[in-house]
Amino acid sequence: MNDAPATRPGADLESELGSQPDVWERAASLTERRLLPGDGLRVAVVGCGTSWFMAQSYASRRESGGHGETDAFAASEAFLDRGYDAIVAITRSGTTTEVLQLLDAVRRVPAGRRVHTIGVVGDPGSPLVDLVDDVVALPFADERSVVQTRFATGALALLRSSLGEDLAGPIAQARRMLTAPLEEELLDAEQYTFLGTGWSVGIANEAALKLRESSRSWTESYPAKEYRHGPIAIAAPRRVTWVFGEPPAGIAEDTRAAGARFEHNPIDPMADLVRLHRVALERARRMGLDPDRPRNLTRSVILDRP
Repeated sequence: MNDAPATRPGADLESELGSQPDVWERAASLTERRLLPGDGLRVAVVGCGTSWFMAQSYASRRESGGHGETDAFAASEAFLDRGYDAIVAITRSGTTTEVLQLLDAVRRVPAGRRVHTIGVVGDPGSPLVDLVDDVVALPFADERSVVQTRFATGALALLRSSLGEDLAGPIAQARRMLTAPLEEELLDAEQYTFLGTGWSVGIANEAALKLRESSRSWTESYPAKEYRHGPIAIAAPRRVTWVFGEPPAGIAEDTRAAGARFEHNPIDPMADLVRLHRVALERARRMGLDPDRPRNLTRSVILDRP
């Protein structure tokens, strides 16, 4: 996509997060989705940071939908000697050290015992391309901003469509979220806890990371039913507990009783993540930060040593 050059802090992020519904439509329609694992295969999905959280969501969605056993790993912590039929590696840049090291190790296994590898990548000219058996490239979802939005959700849209999901509803919801009002209480909170269930645990983890990266906010994330096993201790006035997906019974009441704001929108969690992206951008701007160039972060983590 030919986005206009950045003219103000967060201009790239603003343009990229706003393009998500269009990116999802395009990703979901790619014929290359046939390269992704079919039903019945045992699959490992790997990534780093945001890509790891998208891997979590896809793994849960795939396995709970009866498509086959699926595990998600941070690339640096993956256990791949478990008889997997395929490995799916997600990486925007295709240059992330831990992902490339993992794929290189797999490639060195003798051909008769080597696991089939598939890369989902934003840059089709990256080193990852030569390390995998199949590539699904999403150059139209690639980004200039360090903080990921459309590549991550575009990759998840692709992966969900490969499971036979119709994304017309989530895409329409995401378009509405691009113009939905943002309440001041969401923009001005001092602390945020994000919760999810099933596949939306990965969305909750990503929401916490996104707000932390963009605006240096105090964020946490948990599976929703873990909230009352300790994390609810942090709930208080001027703090937000935001649930993606169906909230467990009683959690709204318990959160409000502690004085925190309970936030839940009964739409597809991926679409509600778009709303969180807008909160992250607005908070960053209010704090005088540039989420396109966040502190201590780069677009890709390339290590000088293992």
